[in-house]
Amino acid sequence: MIAVRPGLTSAGSQLSYYPDIRMSTPPVLGHLSALADATRCRLLLALERQECTVSELCQVLRLPQSTVSRHLKTLADEGWVAVRADGASNIYSMRDGLDEAARRLWRVVRESIADSPDARTDAERLRAVIAARRARSEAFFAGQATEWESLRAQLFGARTDLQAMLALADPSWTVGDLGCGTGALATHLAPFVAHVIGVDASREMLTAARARAHDLRNITFKRGDLEALPLEDASLDLATMLLVLHHVAEPVAALTEVRRVLRPGGRLLLVDMQPHAHEEYRHDMGHAWLGFGDAQLAEWLTDAGFDALHRIALPVDPQARGPALFTLTARAVGTAPIVTRRRAPHRPLKAVPA
Repeated sequence: MIAVRPGLTSAGSQLSYYPDIRMSTPPVLGHLSALADATRCRLLLALERQECTVSELCQVLRLPQSTVSRHLKTLADEGWVAVRADGASNIYSMRDGLDEAARRLWRVVRESIADSPDARTDAERLRAVIAARRARSEAFFAGQATEWESLRAQLFGARTDLQAMLALADPSWTVGDLGCGTGALATHLAPFVAHVIGVDASREMLTAARARAHDLRNITFKRGDLEALPLEDASLDLATMLLVLHHVAEPVAALTEVRRVLRPGGRLLLVDMQPHAHEEYRHDMGHAWLGFGDAQLAEWLTDAGFDALHRIALPVDPQARGPALFTLTARAVGTAPIVTRRRAPHRPLKAVPA
């Protein structure tokens, strides 16, 4: 494009012509400008090692806050550092995702200044800043040791630790929550696995479970008895029975059904009560069994087609009023057996010692 600059309008006037050249600035020139200062290079060296607040950077570089803030603004404007809010403070770090030109340039600059006296001194002061952070953290936990459980529960919830452990489940699993009740366990499991199938004999329980899980697309609820599960053979990777077996009149029939619907090598997770003497539970809550002893349950599971039994007594919650609990895991082996011996009688047996 040729631009015309108007001259005089008299006869002797002349028109001058000059090219209107618009040149784009290569990004590397902006990078060079940002790094053309020793203080900004020292800041980047520190922030490459550790994110810091402005006050911490002042300690590292031994410079006033106004100076550090001014150079940080330049680095942020040129895309070298990132900033995030942390309460009343801003935390700075070297920005991820620098373009290739910036990375190459920084490698050259870093190699040139990393062994300078200022850089070595800054590194020592940065280690002292990190050590001070660690000391503050240790002092906090030393003062909170007796209150930490309560504080963590207030901040994050009482069962955050156990909920996080569900991430150990394989995301490809299909899990059967057998005797699912109102769906509490099923909804906890659903985000971590491919599919959860909840089975319960109570229409009312299933109505509550479906309401609880209304926004979860990978949960299916089915009505059925544990002694005749409405599931296909070898369709589950994991089966859970949480405080349900003591309601079942024929435990061996139920456990054999669980083995049928588990794939070979699939796991059973069972939680129930240790043997107890609360006879009133039979009448008040419909319990068919007053807990389960180790030998009794091991025999039933072996007959049903399980091995690798592992039973652990759970710690007693001081606030709980019910009997002590245990958890048990078992592995489905081979093909589901055909039970030829007489099943456990409908008449509930009294608890036997563990």
